[in-house]
Amino acid sequence: MQALILAGGEGTRLRPLTSTIPKPVVPLVDRPFITYMIEWLRAHGVDDVILACGFMAADVRSVIGDGTSLGVRVRYIEEPRPLGTGGALKYAQELLAERFLMLNGDILTDIDLGAQLSQHERTGARATLALVAVDNPSAYGLVRCGSDHAVNAFVEKPGPDEADTNLISAGAYVLERDILDEMAPAGTNISIERDVFPLLVGRGLYGYAAAGYWLDIGTPDRYLEGSFDILSGRVRTELPERLEREGSVLIKSADVEASVIAPALVQADCTLAPDATVGPEAILASGVSVGERTRVRRSVLLEGASVGAGCVVSDSIVGPGAQIGDECQIGPGVVLGEGAMIGSGNVLDPGARIFPGAVLGEEAITP
Repeated sequence: MQALILAGGEGTRLRPLTSTIPKPVVPLVDRPFITYMIEWLRAHGVDDVILACGFMAADVRSVIGDGTSLGVRVRYIEEPRPLGTGGALKYAQELLAERFLMLNGDILTDIDLGAQLSQHERTGARATLALVAVDNPSAYGLVRCGSDHAVNAFVEKPGPDEADTNLISAGAYVLERDILDEMAPAGTNISIERDVFPLLVGRGLYGYAAAGYWLDIGTPDRYLEGSFDILSGRVRTELPERLEREGSVLIKSADVEASVIAPALVQADCTLAPDATVGPEAILASGVSVGERTRVRRSVLLEGASVGAGCVVSDSIVGPGAQIGDECQIGPGVVLGEGAMIGSGNVLDPGARIFPGAVLGEEAITP
């Protein structure tokens, strides 16, 4: 089975984390995000993955390679400019099989693709959209289906009186290649959601109501949510087996001198002061250091980051190699870019963004 993953976006909502790291390979818990998608696809029989890249494509290729380590073949197409979701699909047409999966490259999910494929075959569909239920349907575009699963209409961000369903597109599609014949020529900017699927209503377009976990991780809050959901097992992944195989340590009890509160992940070569507190819901990548009396909770500290003494880091993302001085308060909702340097005594307001390499002097930002 073949899958096309749309991985060409710049990840603007995750900046400054994605200012130096392409979104598909942003570290998520213990490995690049896109590998979770590839592992999920492989578990459903996918052995041929095409990554449609754009922004920092060479960096994505250098991290993922040819897929050998992931048990699949990975090939790449590089869009000359952003072409939209449908444009990326059309641009890849020479590599596509008669039936294939197409996926948005920023979803973390464990939905059953096998069941979606089975329904696609039973209905004789040309396209089957995975649909997931959401609590607040007014914030999304909704998909209305009939009792036979055929899509009847798309409703963009409905008012309360229009929201007669809570199903939205999950960004995972089973497609027959013949739909490409009805699309504009390769190189045209096309949205598959706005320009292609509405034209297929009544002509072989179906929805599959999926059960399971689903999350768009494109914002800092959702990146943290996805990280902790992987850590706690709310989404099914290969994490437990992988940690055992690769020798990483999932801290479930205080078997280091510092106080580590589950669930938390402390990777190799971390240095934690004896009176530091890490967790619950904390992920420390390799080479992270945490100083005396410092508390890290609901946060991700990426490779080589350091936090001084007497700090509080809460609900935040600290980029690779970023340095935080003593007596700082970071978060909630703060994102520090790679190599940022925060001097002692700073208090970063909720939602602050510090870009890669930026330097804040001591007490530059205080209440």
